[in-house]
Amino acid sequence: MKPFSPKHIIKKMKLVDLVMEANLSIRSKIIIAFIVIILLMVIMNVVMLYNSLKYSERYNVIVSNITTANSINGIVKTRIDSEMWDIVAGKIKFEDGKQYSIINEINQNIRGIVENVSTDENRTRLDVTLRTIDTLKRYIDQIGQQIEERRPVSENEAVLDEIRGVSSLVEDNIQKFILYEIQSTEKIGNEIRKSYHSWMIMNVAVFGIGLLFSSVAAWVISESISKPIREIHNMTKSIAAGNLNVRVENKNVDEIAALGMSFNIMTQKIKELLERSIKEQENLKKSELKVLQAQINPHFLYNTLDNIVWMAEANKSKEVIKIVRALSSFFRITLSKGKDWIPISDEVAHIRSYLIIQKIRYRDILDFQIDVDESILEYNILKLTLQPLVENALYHGIKNKREGGVITVKGYVAEKGNVIFEINDNGAGMTPERLAEIQKTLDSNTVGFMIKESGFGLNNVHKRIKLYYGNQYGLKIQSEFKKGTQVAVLIPMER
Repeated sequence: MKPFSPKHIIKKMKLVDLVMEANLSIRSKIIIAFIVIILLMVIMNVVMLYNSLKYSERYNVIVSNITTANSINGIVKTRIDSEMWDIVAGKIKFEDGKQYSIINEINQNIRGIVENVSTDENRTRLDVTLRTIDTLKRYIDQIGQQIEERRPVSENEAVLDEIRGVSSLVEDNIQKFILYEIQSTEKIGNEIRKSYHSWMIMNVAVFGIGLLFSSVAAWVISESISKPIREIHNMTKSIAAGNLNVRVENKNVDEIAALGMSFNIMTQKIKELLERSIKEQENLKKSELKVLQAQINPHFLYNTLDNIVWMAEANKSKEVIKIVRALSSFFRITLSKGKDWIPISDEVAHIRSYLIIQKIRYRDILDFQIDVDESILEYNILKLTLQPLVENALYHGIKNKREGGVITVKGYVAEKGNVIFEINDNGAGMTPERLAEIQKTLDSNTVGFMIKESGFGLNNVHKRIKLYYGNQYGLKIQSEFKKGTQVAVLIPMER
C-alpha cells in the first residue's frame, strides 16, 4: 500500500475545487461530495476485507494440510509396518492384506496436499515423499514375489527391515513438512499484523483526507450559495436606489443561478413597467394595478363572483354554499402554502372544484365525470398539471360546440410504475393541420414558459412535466375534428 503524500492531498483538494466550480446544481455538488467521502471509506474497508479473506484462505489451507499430514503419519509407520509383519509372519496371506489400499490412500492424501502447497520447498519435499512411497511399494511387491517363490523367512524379514526404514523416512519427511507448515502460519500471523498496521495508518490518513475534503466541500458549497445571494442583495439595494440596469451574472446552472435569472426577469419587467408608466404619464398606483391585471387573469374570479351574487339574489342558498365551497377549495389548493408538489388527491379536488364552478356557470352546455383510481391518490404530482388541461378542454372544446358536451377525467396506474391521466372532451376537436401544429410545438426543444392570459396552455404544461420529471414523460394528444379531443398525461408514480 502506498502512503498518502502531500501531493496526493493537493490533488484531492484540486479535485474538490474542480467539482465545486463545475456547472452542477447545489444538490448535485452535495451528492458528489457525499459519494466521494463514502467511496473513500468503502475502499478502505474493501481492502481490509480482501486482505482478511486472503489470509484466512491461506491459513485454512495450511491447517488442512497439517491435519491431512498428521493423518498420514498415523498410517505410514503404524499400519504399513504392522500389515507387512502380519504377512511375513504368516498371519494373513499377501493377497488378503491391505498394504496396497494403505499405499493408495497415502498417495491420494499427499497429492491432495501438493495441490494446496504454496511454497516450492514443501512441494519438493512432498515429491520426494511420493517417490519414497514408490520405493516402499516396490519393497512390498518384492515381499509378495518372494512369498510366491517360497523364499526363506530370513529373506522376507530382511526386506521387511527395508520397509521399516523407508516408512520411517516417509514419516520423517511428513513431520518436517508439518513443522514447515506450522512456521508458515507464524509468517502469516506476522503478515497479518503488518497488514493491519499499514491499514490503520492508511485508514487514519484517509479519514484525515475525508475530513479535510468534507470541510473544503462544505465551505465551497456554502460559499456558492452565500456569494450569489450577497450579489442579489446588493442588486436589490441598487434597484431600491433607482438603478434598474443592474443584472445578476452567474454562469452556473444551480438553484441560485435560477434565482438570479428570475431576479433579472423581475428587474426587466419592473423596468418595462416603469418606462411604460412614464410614457403613458400615469401614476404609480394605476400602473401597479395594470400590472396586477396583466399578471393575474381576473375573468374567472369575476364571473364566479357574479354567479354567486346572482344566486344570492335569487335566494339559491344551497347553490351559493356549493359554489363558495368549491371556490374556496380551488384557491386553497392553488396556493397550497407555496408548495410545488401536492398529492394527486388535492389535484383531483382542484379540478373538481373548478368544474363545479364552471358547471354552475355553463349548466346548459357542460357536464363532467371524474374517475381516478384510489390507489394513486396518495402519490405526488406537480401542482397545476391537470387544471390547465381541463380549462383548455372547456374553452377550446366544449364552448366551441354549440350543443355542449362532456369532459371526462380518468387516472390509473400504467406500466413501469407510471401514472396516466386522460382528459377527454366531445367538443369541437381539431383539424389535422392544427393538431400537427400543436404536436410540432410539443416536440420542440424549447423549455421556456410562455404563460398566456387563458392559462398555462398545453405547451407549457408539457414543458413543465418534461423539466420536472424527464423527457420520457409529458402529454400525448389525439383529436378528431368535430368529434373531440383526448389529452393523455404520463408522469412517474412518486411519493
